[in-house]
Amino acid sequence: MRVLGIDPGLANTGWGIIDARGSRLRHVSHGSITTSARELNGRRLLTIRRELIDIIRKYKPEIVGIESIYFAKNQTSAIPVAQAMGVVLVTCEELDLRVEAFSPPMIKQAVAGVGRADKEQMQELLRLILGLKDPPRPDHAADALAAAVCRYNYLSPEQTAEGNED
Repeated sequence: MRVLGIDPGLANTGWGIIDARGSRLRHVSHGSITTSARELNGRRLLTIRRELIDIIRKYKPEIVGIESIYFAKNQTSAIPVAQAMGVVLVTCEELDLRVEAFSPPMIKQAVAGVGRADKEQMQELLRLILGLKDPPRPDHAADALAAAVCRYNYLSPEQTAEGNED
């Protein structure tokens, strides 16, 4: 099963793709969609949409996990993050992809076993889980890979069996 993880943001929307089969997870690719603060927000959101469509068409994920807005973190960035999240949700819906949103503590729990792991711990655990040579960078892409791992971990046994029959 191919899983796309997304960490939405107006300046940087991280994305990560993993393949999952049973308990085995494999890194496929990751990166960040970056927009310029010099552009109007509408143009920035359009860039996120266009690049996300390209990523989805290239990698053909079956399901999507997205990091939800977490207001305790930074309330001033909530509106731009919500706008980016809206673009991601609409784009995935338009392309018939099932999206599940997870809070940052849920994602940390799924990857590290505790909901309060720091970024360095998460990146090192992702390196180990996905068999990477180095911890994934940039931070937004690492967060997106973690969202992909979380999305797969929260599938029902029936869903994981369906995705692994090919």
